[in-house]
Amino acid sequence: MKIPLLGFEIDERFLMHRLKSSSLAGIIGGVVAILLWSYRYYIDHVWSWDLLAVGITIVGVKVAAMAWYRLRD
Repeated sequence: MKIPLLGFEIDERFLMHRLKSSSLAGIIGGVVAILLWSYRYYIDHVWSWDLLAVGITIVGVKVAAMAWYRLRD
């Protein structure tokens, strides 16, 4: 695939690296949100709804996407 503004081509390796790095970033973001929520809940005794919602959303989207791709293949 050729990029119009930059003038060079992107191969499949670049796209696979981008896919893997985005997946890894999402997983690590979800884990950090859940760990931060756990810390605030168990150590500070503060119920942080926003962090819980972020962690559950990331995990839910990841599981739903995995199920969708598994059923579609």
